[in-house]
Amino acid sequence: MRVSNLLKEKKGQPVISFEFSRAKTEKAALNLDKAIDILAKHKPDYVSVTFGAGGSTRGGSFQLVEKFKNEKKLNVVAYIAGVGLGPDDLISVLDNFKNLGVETVFVIRGDEPQGDAEFKPHPDSMKYASDLLFFIKERYDFCLGAAGYPEGHLEAVSKEKDIEYLKLKEKNGAEYIVAQYFYDNSFFYDYVERCRAAGITVPIIPGIMPIYGVKMMEILSKVCGTTITDEIHNGLAKISPDDKNGILEFGIDLATQQCRDLLNHGVQGLHFYTMNRAKTVDTILSRLRSEGLL
Repeated sequence: MRVSNLLKEKKGQPVISFEFSRAKTEKAALNLDKAIDILAKHKPDYVSVTFGAGGSTRGGSFQLVEKFKNEKKLNVVAYIAGVGLGPDDLISVLDNFKNLGVETVFVIRGDEPQGDAEFKPHPDSMKYASDLLFFIKERYDFCLGAAGYPEGHLEAVSKEKDIEYLKLKEKNGAEYIVAQYFYDNSFFYDYVERCRAAGITVPIIPGIMPIYGVKMMEILSKVCGTTITDEIHNGLAKISPDDKNGILEFGIDLATQQCRDLLNHGVQGLHFYTMNRAKTVDTILSRLRSEGLL
């Protein structure tokens, strides 16, 4: 399954995809299995499997890719993060993906893990995702995806420079873009407009990160540079910090509203960061389907 072909074949219908990560404990693995089975009922166009910095989760990632493909019969996109990996490591990983029957690889630079004394960056690792894209495109026939940043990458000098780097990603092989999550859709619409004005033509899919909990939201927003809007601050202020279900319902309502608006604006897909959970995304999709939007 090549995502670029999938986007063309859907002919205006949104591509729905879910992101999962390898489970770190036996209990987490059981919960992941349950989440997959629940969300698989929505017949996603594909699922993606993340990949740790320095290949720290490569074994688990390979196993999860194989499980999704062979046991769950799902279309799979495999992530690759270049940080910490040298050319030989990259080829080993990519050969494994090829042997597993993966046809689409999502390419990111990745970030060095903080507080990991065992992590050792490779002296020949790729400095930018655009370099990694070029490396892969020269050697393999994968369909390649890449990340975009509606609010600008945290390390970017400016939003304009960030768009230049995205254009280089397209030039070096990216056939579609998944935009980093945002809570204000205007960031996405403005981003797409600026990308098109710069001559970027590949599909740009919005990433959706529902609010699963206040602490998680705050940590992720700092890591990703995502603005927590006044609407969110004000809404959460009315809910007790101990009311986990109330916070979850607030997140579901907000993400449903966000997806509804995006679909009404004709986006080509929705990519959900599931955090290996099912209830939230399951509810959002069920509501959107009941409204005839999917």
